[in-house]
Amino acid sequence: MAFENHTPMMRQYLTLKAQYPDMLLFYRMGDFYELFFEDAEKASRLLGITLTRRGASNGEPIKMAGLPYHAAEQYLAKLAKMGEAVAICEQVGDPATSKGPVAREVTRILTPGTLTDAALLDETRDNTLLCVAKGDGVLGLARLNLASGDFVLSEIAPGYLSQELERIHPAELVTAEDHTADALQQARCARKRLAPWQFDLESAQRSLSQQFNTHDLAGFGCGEMPAAVMAAGALLDYVKHTQRTALPHIAGLRVEQTSHYLQLDAATRRNLEIDTTIRGEATPTLYSLLNSTQTAMGARLLRHWLHHPLRNQQVIQQRHLAVAQLLEQSLDSALQQALHPIGDIERMTARVALKSARPRDLSGLRDSLLQLPSLMQALPDVQSALLQSLLAELQVPAGALQLLTQAIQQEPAAILREGGVIAQGYDAELDELRALQTDHGDFLLQFEAAEKARTGIANLKVEYNSVHGFYIEISRLQADSAPAEYRRRQTLKNVERFITPELKAFEDKVLSANERALAREKMLYEQVLEALLPHITALQRIAIAVATLDVLACFAERARALNYVQPEFRADIGLEIQHGRHPVVESIAQPYVANDVTLNPYRQLLLITGPNMGGKSTFMRQTALIVLLAYCGSFVPAQSAVIGEIDRIFTRIGASDDLAGGRSTFMVEMTETANILNNASASSLVLLDEIGRGTSTFDGLSLAWAVARQLLEKNKALTLFATHYFELTRIVDEAKHAANVHLDAVEHGQGIVFLHKVEEGAATMSYGIQVAQLAGIPKSVVQLAKRKLQQLENQTVTATPQNDLVAASAVPEEPPLHPVVATLESIQPDDLTPKQALELLYALKKQL
Repeated sequence: MAFENHTPMMRQYLTLKAQYPDMLLFYRMGDFYELFFEDAEKASRLLGITLTRRGASNGEPIKMAGLPYHAAEQYLAKLAKMGEAVAICEQVGDPATSKGPVAREVTRILTPGTLTDAALLDETRDNTLLCVAKGDGVLGLARLNLASGDFVLSEIAPGYLSQELERIHPAELVTAEDHTADALQQARCARKRLAPWQFDLESAQRSLSQQFNTHDLAGFGCGEMPAAVMAAGALLDYVKHTQRTALPHIAGLRVEQTSHYLQLDAATRRNLEIDTTIRGEATPTLYSLLNSTQTAMGARLLRHWLHHPLRNQQVIQQRHLAVAQLLEQSLDSALQQALHPIGDIERMTARVALKSARPRDLSGLRDSLLQLPSLMQALPDVQSALLQSLLAELQVPAGALQLLTQAIQQEPAAILREGGVIAQGYDAELDELRALQTDHGDFLLQFEAAEKARTGIANLKVEYNSVHGFYIEISRLQADSAPAEYRRRQTLKNVERFITPELKAFEDKVLSANERALAREKMLYEQVLEALLPHITALQRIAIAVATLDVLACFAERARALNYVQPEFRADIGLEIQHGRHPVVESIAQPYVANDVTLNPYRQLLLITGPNMGGKSTFMRQTALIVLLAYCGSFVPAQSAVIGEIDRIFTRIGASDDLAGGRSTFMVEMTETANILNNASASSLVLLDEIGRGTSTFDGLSLAWAVARQLLEKNKALTLFATHYFELTRIVDEAKHAANVHLDAVEHGQGIVFLHKVEEGAATMSYGIQVAQLAGIPKSVVQLAKRKLQQLENQTVTATPQNDLVAASAVPEEPPLHPVVATLESIQPDDLTPKQALELLYALKKQL
């Protein structure tokens, strides 16, 4: 469309829109945000708002969709969940003095990864922005939590990108336009593509050094990580572009090595249902069971710890000792009570740093700081080194608290433009302006008395109404006696109303007092935000300490309520769990049967057999979850747990396909198994369930046997291997480091009772037909299956599970069909003519 043919306002809009072509532009017009043309159509579809056509520009009707500015947050939250980016365009000019359209400019940009407003964020989940840059044989990763200022760098091999995306779970992904890795294409989040030149190493080093006010980046330990530095520089520039302000709360970065954490791949996180069930629901999960945190900061940190179990046993043991002391001295309850009133210091601090904090952010920050002494009193005489260090971080920055207490009302208005935010007594000029609005009665009484005395008119009145303002009222009979400086304002039936220069001056002062008070309050509020900036670092330290105390108190409370015990660590490889329980299943299914598990280099692989629904998968998962909880710093659901060095947990459980990626269920199974065989070490914990079931019996059996031997002989990983191939149980005769265990069941009448108890040795039956009957398979099918099973067992050399692969492959085939029977089975009667049928009958008779 010809630009010059548009109206001036549309030209202004199109100029702004051209700068943000891939975003929705919220264009402020009075009390509404309007969207035009394609943006209007898209917003109408996404938000369900009315699409209209009004006026014309360039000879065409203007498509419009609008929403009230005071209700914009709910729409912005909806767009953020959809992964949409929005540019907010505000009026910055004065309508009274503007010639043509009021000056407007984009004041902020909202993208899924750069949200900080409380109304737009899930308070229990970190909102992470991730940037990926290509390096020389590696990928550089930089992630930023803008709501906390946490800035983290790492480098990984390209093959680990999918695993890292699953671990970090970014809200938005930033990459170069020419970066086309499969894992990026499959990422389930919003993606922003930047030009490749924005990943320049020198520019990144310069930008980061300026942000942190350092000469270079040597002090951050990323000198030998060029790919990560490029990602960090591009990410920082992108955030600056969206926020349009300084970022003082991003004061440094830290380097993360994948070896710092117990590694969990995407399949393992999914199968263990850490914070999302396999069906994609929030409950019941490990996180939903454990989360008794009292603050939003603690809830987010708990989720982070569960997804990032540490390998440093010294740090983990410090957490265990802290939890133990809270339990021993029964401090967890008092600590949680003290934590409950504390607000989200972390995110409130970030909004202060970005100067987007609202009045109730500041009052909430003040009230939270006032609660810190009570929090410290809840932990008297603690001996734990971790608890002592956390208490030391709770020292309140006196200047910040004093400023917030003096400057902010006890219960300020929700929005600054409503006024009533700055406290009374903080600013004399503001107090005077407020007094003019509320306390002008005394002036009017004094003025009236003075005028009566001066004019001698006894019934003179000085009054006010919202239509005519202030006025002097005199009866019609005495109007002629009014002094010369009285100017007639209004004539009524029985009275005349006048104004004087003095009263007019007072009126102007009073009527403009509200506008001036709001302007003054806004200026003072901005000064308060500016004065808080030097305290940002201290407030961030307090937030981390409060969140950590919250999670430790949560661990203690859960250990007490759910009967968890403190795990022990040992330096060598192995684990020994007595009466272990699945934390989530035991909260749902009672009574729960606890089980033991022992794994070490001499008992390296447990081959688990038993019926479907017997508890094999639950037993394996509970072992992994107990290890995971121990490495997070939590107590564990067991009678005792001694855990050695674990570097990774792998799981291959359940059946799923990836049709969109062109992978069948069996292909997914083999891909996940290949990942385990290629990456598991002697320190890894491996859970494998029903390997080989997606193909033919002998193919599957052969694959399962080969995988088990590989894990035993090459990987030497600690392995729980569940199978229905009874033939595999012969492996223990060949591999001395393998053992058979089984979960038993007994038939009772026409039904089956699962005992859920792990016993030594191999199972003797799979009870598959009985389970099918429980599932509701028709009785006729069950009876037919039982007859077929009996037939197959009679044909087998021996009906014991102790058959090796050779014996299994030597099962005799059924006798061949008689030729007459074979012919009868092959014919289609409906396709035969009467003559052909008669001829066939004679032929069969002769053949028989």
